Amino acid sequence: ESLHSSIGLLGISTGSLLLAVHFYSLPRAAPLIPSTALGVLLLVLSSLLAYAGIRRSLRNASLFLSLCLTISAFWCGYGVIFILGGQGVLNDIGDFHNALVPGLVTFTLALLIIAVVGFLCREVILAMIASAVSLASAHEVAMHYSTAFGSSAVACNYVIVCLVGGYFALGRILSFLTKEKIALPGTDLAKKKTHEQLQFTDGSMDHFAGTGLILNMLSASVFGCRLLGITGKLFIGQVPWLWAAGIYQIGICILSYRAMDVLMATFFGFTSILKFAGGYCLLYPIWQPEEPVVFSILFAVLALFLTLKSPVDGLYLLFYVAYCIALACRPKGFFEGGPQGVDVAIFVASALMTLIHLYNVKASAKIPTGKGAVKALLARSSFLKLREGADLHAPYLGYSKYADAEVLGYACSVLASFAITMTGDPQAPLATVVIPWVVVAGGILKLLGGSIAFARGKTLESSAFILYAVMWIIWGLTRYGGLYGTTRSFHAAVGIIAFMLFNGFIVFCTLFLNIAWFFYSLTFLLITVGFLLDALHALPAGYDVAASLLFGLVSFYCFLSALFNSIFEGSCIPMGRPIVHLSGVGGGTTKCLHLPARKASSVKRIADILKNGGTCGIPTDTVYVLVAACNRPDAVEKAHHSKRQAQDRPMSLWISSLKQLEPAKHLFSPLLWDFMEAAWPSPISLVVPRGEWVEFLGMKDSAKYVGTPQSIAIRIPDCSVTTHLIDLVGPIVVTSANPTGEADTTHHNQVYAKLGDKVDAVLCDGPSPENIASTVVDCTKIDSGNIGFFRVGIIPKSQVLQILEQVQKK
Repeated sequence: ESLHSSIGLLGISTGSLLLAVHFYSLPRAAPLIPSTALGVLLLVLSSLLAYAGIRRSLRNASLFLSLCLTISAFWCGYGVIFILGGQGVLNDIGDFHNALVPGLVTFTLALLIIAVVGFLCREVILAMIASAVSLASAHEVAMHYSTAFGSSAVACNYVIVCLVGGYFALGRILSFLTKEKIALPGTDLAKKKTHEQLQFTDGSMDHFAGTGLILNMLSASVFGCRLLGITGKLFIGQVPWLWAAGIYQIGICILSYRAMDVLMATFFGFTSILKFAGGYCLLYPIWQPEEPVVFSILFAVLALFLTLKSPVDGLYLLFYVAYCIALACRPKGFFEGGPQGVDVAIFVASALMTLIHLYNVKASAKIPTGKGAVKALLARSSFLKLREGADLHAPYLGYSKYADAEVLGYACSVLASFAITMTGDPQAPLATVVIPWVVVAGGILKLLGGSIAFARGKTLESSAFILYAVMWIIWGLTRYGGLYGTTRSFHAAVGIIAFMLFNGFIVFCTLFLNIAWFFYSLTFLLITVGFLLDALHALPAGYDVAASLLFGLVSFYCFLSALFNSIFEGSCIPMGRPIVHLSGVGGGTTKCLHLPARKASSVKRIADILKNGGTCGIPTDTVYVLVAACNRPDAVEKAHHSKRQAQDRPMSLWISSLKQLEPAKHLFSPLLWDFMEAAWPSPISLVVPRGEWVEFLGMKDSAKYVGTPQSIAIRIPDCSVTTHLIDLVGPIVVTSANPTGEADTTHHNQVYAKLGDKVDAVLCDGPSPENIASTVVDCTKIDSGNIGFFRVGIIPKSQVLQILEQVQKK
């Protein structure tokens, strides 16, 4: 906690010191810090602040997160503008003024809101820093309009930030040196930690939404300032603000998925696309008005569903519906008064929404947003029932830290499919605003959806999303980058055929998934056929438009289905059943419990399942294994049969400590006992002679399934989760979590994929720490001084022999 807070606040202080020096030296002919160097330093500090804010956010919700990410976005755009000025792109003072003012206006108000919330919620240090940077930005705006305001006023405010940062640093140093006996007021982080963590795990609010709304203010300010006459023109100098907002908003989209907020994550994904499109239009002032019509429909549908969660948020999205309609109605898009007027409204609405979200995250008394009213209304409906509870974001397979991103993936397909119907000018391919829609929407955000789908166990869907994303990016860059213009090549046709073959395999696999996905992948195959015919100069008139429209309509159906399924129970808009049913294919109809290993409650639930006769997949110090309780013969027999256990691969026995064998110590030779004591805990399994000691473990009838009639393999794993589980359950019977003869299981998602309904629950801990199994040592003749090796695994022979030698010397 101290590390990330200190990095963040000292990073803000460092940047403020640089800016203070810059503004103090501004009246000179040559500033102390050149513009390019200052811009690069601000970019480095902005990345550091983003890291500190995100790392802190993974532990608890805090105003610190909003402050760090807001100043990080501010300095990112600010730094790029300084670099443009230093490189001569911004030629005169007027250009510098027009470039800086929209961002300064936004962050003046945004940081003032953060300061107000900070003072109200007694976050004094954060509030002082936010208010000082806000005043510095306000003074800088005034400096651009009036010579009466000198740059010294801006520098003074940044010095205040440095002083507050120095106070915080002193407080943390004193706390560290005195082992937290001395803590200056406002610098003691331990008191806030418990309350904030409890607030964060509540899950009722997206803690990242405030920063995302501030970024919406930034993009709206660029165009709104032009309408109000605050800036004189729209030009390349304002692109850094728009694209910085777009990049950060993609980050906020990912963090919102982390906060399990599908609807707000999708909304921020949409708005990031608009920001990239707006920035691109300032580079190439050409606009095709057809695409925002589709976007307005997507925004309207999303607003409807978001209203069910929070009516205030749903009403806010209607501003974007109006914005897209205004863009579609005006031939010059962003450059006309209608869309710019809506931008002004979005700026005001975003400021109010930012205040509501930030205050509701921190304060105990909430500003009402109408959440309970819609929930109470739907509770009376027998047709529609909201999805709630612990399984709301349960993945298809495995354990995921992210909510489902399929809604955004399908929406990107809709946008991209309608975007490729636009015809570009072969003589000026870059002067086509369709690039942001195809490359960004269809590409980058679809890659995001594919990676999250993979994390949630949807291997086929993730493969399709990633393949289609790569196709959109390559096609968009080659066609609109001038590489795929009037001349077609054989090489382009070969590349498209490769994509078609891969997609053909996906089409075949979707036969076993559902009807909607079959048509989704099939219509994309029709689009790739159109690309191929175009490359061969054999494209029939209207084919590409028809194929794109078909794919767009199927994608829109999937978008609606995913939205319905994420909000309501049941399948109001079904994806359909598998077209082909085969035994063992298309599993997942039976729910297998997947629990995160990092939670003690999860280990306790797995222990209860084992005590009640279940079989579970668990992580170890090597690969994943299938386990059953020794004192449940029915469970041991189930594990034995589920593996189709070969006679030469007997099941082994695991304990948590030698204390469990202490009552039978007299039945082991002193050398063997000392060797076990020296070798464990470790990934070394020792095969010991079978004897009366087995009865001390309470195995009863299950003993016949463990080991051979002459010997048993026994081990204490070097894994705290596994040993804690054995402490709760008692000795367990273990076998590898894969059918006999197959490769070892190295990820929790593979356990259920390989064993299916034969496993009752899986304890999820991600990838295995090692991909190699344990070393199996034959100790049946150890008293004669000889040991053998059934299998050499992660521990080499030499190390095992060295342990034996040390024990023998002892």
